[in-house]
Amino acid sequence: MIKAGQIDKGTALLIKGQPFVVVDREFVNPGKGSAFVRLKLKSPSTGQTLQETMKSQDNAEDITVVDRDCQYLYNDGENFHLMLTDNFEQIEVPMGNFPDYQYLMKDGETYRCTFWEAQLLEIQVPPKVVFLVAEAEEAVKGDTVQGATKYITTETGLKVRVPIFIKQGEKIRVNTETKEYLERVNS
Repeated sequence: MIKAGQIDKGTALLIKGQPFVVVDREFVNPGKGSAFVRLKLKSPSTGQTLQETMKSQDNAEDITVVDRDCQYLYNDGENFHLMLTDNFEQIEVPMGNFPDYQYLMKDGETYRCTFWEAQLLEIQVPPKVVFLVAEAEEAVKGDTVQGATKYITTETGLKVRVPIFIKQGEKIRVNTETKEYLERVNS
């Protein structure tokens, strides 16, 4: 058991017999009354999201999870295929469980994965990732009236708005939470 006031983003909880991961947490201390915590939870198995409000002194059932390194192999359009690096066991994870990750994970890269009773709860993607620009339109000279940006496509298929000087074949750093361009990376 864990006090609601001690719950952080990324904590795994058991709610109604289902594992949920805290994706957002807000601590509220009103001027009158007791403090409470607003939680946004996501079920990794179904993708269902819940909004929970708990008094900070209430107890919640936390679960013991195990972090393991997994190498991302590929996706087949329906599933992510990962390999556990410690025993080379391969696992399939429905892409619907992690819809935002389709364009963020790169083949052959290793990611930290959180498991509970052999069920994958979370894939931890770094906050910033370097991508190769696979497709980029040529910039039109004089087209600099409004911020001078264009869309490019990365090696994984992610579409990102970048400054017009970015060319095909260059590397860029992208924020994985907002999917926004951060900077050009020199090779």
